[in-house]
Amino acid sequence: MAEAHWYVVHTYSGYENKVKANIDKTIENRHLEDQILEVRVPMQEVVELKNGAKKSVSKKMFPGYVLINMVMNDDTWYVVRNTRGVTGFVGPGSKPVPLTDMEMRPLGIKTENIEVDFAEGDTVVVTGGVWKDTIGVIQAMNPGKQSVTINVELFGRETPVEISFADVKLAN
Repeated sequence: MAEAHWYVVHTYSGYENKVKANIDKTIENRHLEDQILEVRVPMQEVVELKNGAKKSVSKKMFPGYVLINMVMNDDTWYVVRNTRGVTGFVGPGSKPVPLTDMEMRPLGIKTENIEVDFAEGDTVVVTGGVWKDTIGVIQAMNPGKQSVTINVELFGRETPVEISFADVKLAN
């Protein structure tokens, strides 16, 4: 199987989140989860001063661009290229060029694979984030996103939650 890489897609300005939602929906409808692993609109926290008050807001790092972690082939290229709001891939001519590890580092996106000592069915403890100290059984693993899905009890019912590999460890 071909390896997934991060690509940059140019969108109409202001359409980044709409493009992400449309591609996510297409991935689900066409069952391309194993080929298009993640669609991301990179955000950054910025402190704005309005009426003398400081306010922390999320702003798009690259207005007009969306990052996609995908295996490049005719199907995935076609799906992304023909998504409403997408003007094209970033690269010379019509050939999409994947981002290098060096280009990905400032974005805080890890490209190296993390070796883990747990698998589906294992009981884990969440070590960080909002679910810290929660214990759950791994329902699914997503190596592309480097995350696990566990069920947690929320409002009296089991709810699946996605958590980064870095924020879980095997329960003793």
